[in-house]
Amino acid sequence: MSGWRKRLRLGLAGDISALADGADWIWDIVRLEFGKVRECLDVYHALEHLSGIGKLFYGESTEASKQWYASAKRELLEKGHALLAKRLAGLEGEVRTDRQREVLRRLRDYFRNHSDRLCYRERLLEGRAIGSGEVEGACKSMIGRRLKQTGARWKVRRLNRMTTLCSLRYSSLWKNYWKYAK
Repeated sequence: MSGWRKRLRLGLAGDISALADGADWIWDIVRLEFGKVRECLDVYHALEHLSGIGKLFYGESTEASKQWYASAKRELLEKGHALLAKRLAGLEGEVRTDRQREVLRRLRDYFRNHSDRLCYRERLLEGRAIGSGEVEGACKSMIGRRLKQTGARWKVRRLNRMTTLCSLRYSSLWKNYWKYAK
């Protein structure tokens, strides 16, 4: 069990999860700090990529693009990588430019690399978030407001500690943290 997980008494592998964008360095830090967790790719990042490929193949704001995106979104949310991979493979026959070919290749690699993190249906059934917007908004408003007060100056070491406390304060872990903090 990792240091932070043990210190915060977060439990065994699998009962906590991480939600992040597709950057490898974020997943590396999560595993380093918390060990094995259930990982989920932020749905807004995934959908942004799908929207972009739909526009590239069917045109900006066209009915075909909107229909393709709606179907791809439904398949991603319901089945994760399985149906989406078939849908993207089906686009191979519609490639007309080198740019389309390259963007499609990168998108297929992106989703293949995150295939285990596309667990949206399961997370929704468990009542868990699939997008990080709420967390990002809370960080910006709650933590940012505290750290950006007039005249406030922070050293990185103290800033990290304050950010941790602010995060705990606005989570369900505040009482547990102080109960066990030494």
